[in-house]
Amino acid sequence: MKLYDLKNAPNPRRVKIFLAEKKISIPVEALDIETREHQRPGFLGKNPLGKLPVLELDDGTVLCESVAICRYFEEMVPEPPLFGRSTLERAQVEMWNRRMEHELLLPVIDVFVHTHPFWVGKREQMPAWGEAQRKLLVERMRWLDRELEGKEFIGVERYDMADITAQVALLTARGVARLPIPEDHRNLSRWWASVSKRPTARA
Repeated sequence: MKLYDLKNAPNPRRVKIFLAEKKISIPVEALDIETREHQRPGFLGKNPLGKLPVLELDDGTVLCESVAICRYFEEMVPEPPLFGRSTLERAQVEMWNRRMEHELLLPVIDVFVHTHPFWVGKREQMPAWGEAQRKLLVERMRWLDRELEGKEFIGVERYDMADITAQVALLTARGVARLPIPEDHRNLSRWWASVSKRPTARA
């Protein structure tokens, strides 16, 4: 079994934090985006979309998409539960994780791809779209701050997949989009301080 990784990329990081929370250790092979290793025929044979992360099982079966990979490990190692314990909790984590993907993670990726110099010549950039997503991201941080009033975690009353997705999204916003959590967002700042102290935060 092997996990194909892209250093500092948000979706592979979600899987690595998830594995660290489960105390699962597997071989990891990091690909180099600068030399476009993820676009070479050897890797495209595993994932023709050329995206990461990718999990290759011992029998050669390949799983793509970060949440699908995490769900596989959730079934293999149920404790601690990161997708909820009960039917209701699983639905709540699913709801909140999707929200964190659509309202935080995807916008911050768009800001990065469409406004950052790193992508010049690598991807077609639409700066106006990137700036529109930057504004949306600022609004969504304010929304999440309100949602966290009186709550320790995002999905259920324990650290879960929704927290991991939001954590990675806001770390990326802070690093490549220069959008840290505003100081007056007390609830979001409290949550951020808490999840950032977890031993798995730098996985």
